[in-house]
Amino acid sequence: MAFSLGLGTNLSYRPPMLCKATINNNHALEADYIRRASHLADKSAGFTSPHPNFGCVIATSSGHVAGEGFLYAQGTKAAELQALEAAGESSRRATAYVNLEPGDCHGDHTAVSALVQAGISRVVVGMRHPLQHLRGNAVRALRSQGVHVDVLGEDLNSKIIEEARKACLLVNAPIICRSALRVPFSVLKYAMTLDGKIAASSGHASWISSKKSRNRVFELRGRSDAIIVGGNTVRRDNPRLTARHGGGHMPVRIVMTRTLDLPEEANLWDMSEVSTIVVTQRGARRSFQKMLASKGVEVVEFDILNPRDVMEYFHDRGHLSILWECGGTLAASAISSGVIHKVFAFVAPKIIGGKNAPSPVGELGMVEMSQALDLIDVCYEQVGPDMLISGFLQPLPDVTPIIPSVDETFAIDPTVTPHESSIIFFYKTWDPYGAFSNFSPHPIQMPDENGDYVTWLSVEHYYQAHKFVGVDDPVAWDCVEKIKSAKSPEEAARIGRSIQRQRPDLVRSDWDSIKIEVMYSALKCKFSIYPHLNSMLLSTAGSVLVEASPHDLFWGGGRDGEGLNYLGRLLMRLRSEFLGESSTSSESSCLAV
Repeated sequence: MAFSLGLGTNLSYRPPMLCKATINNNHALEADYIRRASHLADKSAGFTSPHPNFGCVIATSSGHVAGEGFLYAQGTKAAELQALEAAGESSRRATAYVNLEPGDCHGDHTAVSALVQAGISRVVVGMRHPLQHLRGNAVRALRSQGVHVDVLGEDLNSKIIEEARKACLLVNAPIICRSALRVPFSVLKYAMTLDGKIAASSGHASWISSKKSRNRVFELRGRSDAIIVGGNTVRRDNPRLTARHGGGHMPVRIVMTRTLDLPEEANLWDMSEVSTIVVTQRGARRSFQKMLASKGVEVVEFDILNPRDVMEYFHDRGHLSILWECGGTLAASAISSGVIHKVFAFVAPKIIGGKNAPSPVGELGMVEMSQALDLIDVCYEQVGPDMLISGFLQPLPDVTPIIPSVDETFAIDPTVTPHESSIIFFYKTWDPYGAFSNFSPHPIQMPDENGDYVTWLSVEHYYQAHKFVGVDDPVAWDCVEKIKSAKSPEEAARIGRSIQRQRPDLVRSDWDSIKIEVMYSALKCKFSIYPHLNSMLLSTAGSVLVEASPHDLFWGGGRDGEGLNYLGRLLMRLRSEFLGESSTSSESSCLAV
């Protein structure tokens, strides 16, 4: 049976049915619940930037589904907590089915503690966490608390179980690729006529596919961190590359060009809705680079521009998923570099002909049909009048092997130090030390202008809202409320930055002089009221903390260390303060959540 990542076609779910107590039927029921958890995990796709996808189903011994939940975005409430809250007292002695081993934020054991405290007697895990620093932690913790844990492919094995496990792998293909291959999960998408053309000989291509197919492309874009095109596409089509879904996540637009032979006026230089990054060869058209910079377009130079190095760079920027909407030349280069993992081909029932009409993939150097690349897990779906063919160019990497820890490696090779590096980097919440991020899922309570304590869902919520606090304007008050009620730190940041860019008159006049202290007060509250975070921070004594964002040169360290790293500086300042004060005063600045 074939599966496809997202788009809802093959991660289908059929309601569980009570079965006779045979091994096969029990496995069928278990598989149904796990597939349901995978289906839930995919529900936030398109509304938030890609992140590890978690879904949870709580089922009673009678087979009744008592509660469900899914992780909406990084920094939001865990899927397990949502399911347990929905299930209430029915959680006691029930079974929790999760598509992915719990662990959205390193060092945070909220999900495990909640499952134990709710009285869950058994947890069925679709797959272990693919990130090494999280893999196996929750399974061990649950078992140590007396909870029975079964992992698909280890404790449960059968053909139907393997199919359910496959659904778990596919819904988290991006984080698996990030972990095992150190590049984002990349999808090549194109539309072509029945005779294999992506445009007429003149270059005209609007439109090959139907409106329904183009709507599916918008869905694919919403599932991606970024969209890549080449210079030819910019010159020929002048695309906007927006998701056009009326809100939610908007992927970054990337133009890959060696020569920077691009038009001075282009839709991609309009930064009002979403940012654009141009990657190019070092030294290309310096004057044009300055022009792009004046429009707010980021330019990143490479010594030798190639798809592999570009993907490794965007891996370092924290990207999980990339959509390639480029022409045949760049597509062939990306395929040859081994960075394309999946293909979505929309085939329209049209014939255009033309000896010089372009095809979706350029020269690959193959001279015999036996050299052709075969797709894996191919799916066929009719979309309006078009046929969508999708499949993997390479299998998902195996995440089963456990990579030895630093301590284990040191026992074999003493040249590898088991001690922490003198520099500790943090960025995404799922990275090691990700709990240091201002996006981490830790609510805080801070006093408002009247001295009353108000709960904020994250440090980022508090920080963004305080750009507009105290401004005597009803629109500013509304901005504060919108940010406060944002579903995730990501959405809070998007709202705050967008309003600041579009209505700078609403930003408080003293913002530049107080924003560092606003961030510091929120961080101090967070690390005061969560003991495990306080311990984690103190454990880094002697190390330099660097927020590893390569593009935020104020709060982050930048790509080559050129950033000011104010977030890292504030955490080191806070660490020094905690190390120098008595434990009895550590919570004096804020209330416990």
